[in-house]
Amino acid sequence: MFNKLPLLAVCLLAALQAWAQPSCDVLIRNGRIINGTGNNWFYGDIAVANGRILAIGKNLSYNSSTIINAGGLIVAPGFIDVHTHIEGDEDKDPLAQSFIYDGVTTVVAGNCGASNLNIGRYFSWLDSLKLSINVASLIGHNDVRKAVLGRANRAPSAVELKKMEQFTLQAMKDGAAGLSTGLIYIPGTYAQPDEIIALARIAAQYNGVYATHMRSEGNNVADAIREALQIGRAAKIPVEISHFKLSGQQNWGRSKETVAMIETARREGIDVTIDQYPYTASSTSISTLLPSDVLADGQDSIRARLQRPDIRKYVVEDMLKSLKQRKLKHFSYAVVAYYKPDTSYNGKSIEQINLMKGRKHKAREEALTVIDLMMNGGAGAVFHGMSEGDVQYIMKYPFDMFASDASIRIMNEGMPHPRGYGTNARVLARYVREEKVLSLEEAIRRMTSLPAQKFHLADRGLLKEGMAADIVIFDPEKVQDLATFEKPHAYSTGFAYVLVNGKVTVDRGRHTGERNGKTLRNGL
Repeated sequence: MFNKLPLLAVCLLAALQAWAQPSCDVLIRNGRIINGTGNNWFYGDIAVANGRILAIGKNLSYNSSTIINAGGLIVAPGFIDVHTHIEGDEDKDPLAQSFIYDGVTTVVAGNCGASNLNIGRYFSWLDSLKLSINVASLIGHNDVRKAVLGRANRAPSAVELKKMEQFTLQAMKDGAAGLSTGLIYIPGTYAQPDEIIALARIAAQYNGVYATHMRSEGNNVADAIREALQIGRAAKIPVEISHFKLSGQQNWGRSKETVAMIETARREGIDVTIDQYPYTASSTSISTLLPSDVLADGQDSIRARLQRPDIRKYVVEDMLKSLKQRKLKHFSYAVVAYYKPDTSYNGKSIEQINLMKGRKHKAREEALTVIDLMMNGGAGAVFHGMSEGDVQYIMKYPFDMFASDASIRIMNEGMPHPRGYGTNARVLARYVREEKVLSLEEAIRRMTSLPAQKFHLADRGLLKEGMAADIVIFDPEKVQDLATFEKPHAYSTGFAYVLVNGKVTVDRGRHTGERNGKTLRNGL
């Protein structure tokens, strides 16, 4: 009997010690922690409780029912995608799998001038829907303008501008992250800088940013950058230039010029940053192939204009001029992503569709095929027109972030750009692991703390005690984008665990069904 007392005492002592230990919801052990600052990784544990990071250190002593062994894996802050277009797809997949499987825990919506007009109501709806990701949103200038002027090709009156300012003011009060513009889209293309400056000044009063899809990303890109900087300077607002790139073969190599403009502006004291997607193709509406003055006043007006022989001739000649500037003979660079009237066009180039219609293999006939698509409501398209050299040169700039410019992808719907599935994994696999354009620590800084700082997401973007527990855990040797232009519907792999606000959302590579995302309201 007496021989058993020491064993009993040991058991009691162990029980007392366990009882005395603090507890946490999730304990991550033995990871290589990259905290988002850009500093080197270090070994450590992370304790998570009540949606926040409780402690970071070596050999943490916490009781937890959920212990993740991160041995051999990288532990990083959840990625922040600063340029998305999730509006309209949120309830199609509230799990937001295309983002979650790419390591994204937070997105910024409302880009390119397109947003929900009532940001307060939008946030309330998202709160009730419960996504797997966090959502911040900009207020879109195009939608503000449409609410007041429709698609009219003119400047607003003083009364109309006041109404636009009121929409912007209410959005900022409701927690918008700033103002966005899409100056190649109707009706944004009809706006002059003074109109945008007036709205940007309101956003600036509420600590917002000005995020812009510039007026040109091709031949007139330098003028477009100057306009963006002019607006930032006049409104005293931080500037974010979206999907920074050079479109059109005739502009390849100009990234040295455009990046230098950003560097100069920052030296002059303008808070300007940029973002990009790591691909040599863009994606937007097929309507961008047409001159903007033809696109005013809605689909009925567009169709009526395009039925006129003189307008059709004008449009065709304008398109052929642009094609010649690209040094191309056919519209092979433009590939339909989604065409509702005939989905057999999806994944086919304009050149191929023209031949499918039995027309001559001539660029002029292909231009008429584009007009046919526009007569039937238009189409989404992927445009192959950027150089790998420019992509890599821009990527080396330290104040450049990564963004998908994508919606929540719905598996097997259309032939979309693969960036909607693989943006972050592609950076980590191709440009960090294979091409060594960036270090792993630097790439993660661009995905985490840099966007958090820019968009004032105060408790995101860093692994630090007290911060929100948005965490990704991945194998740097296995992380991989699988989506391609030919087969765009494929989730990225290699992300073993993803936590959103402290809840395990991906467990050993599988979505748990957890929907613990929040709306992130500026100033609240």
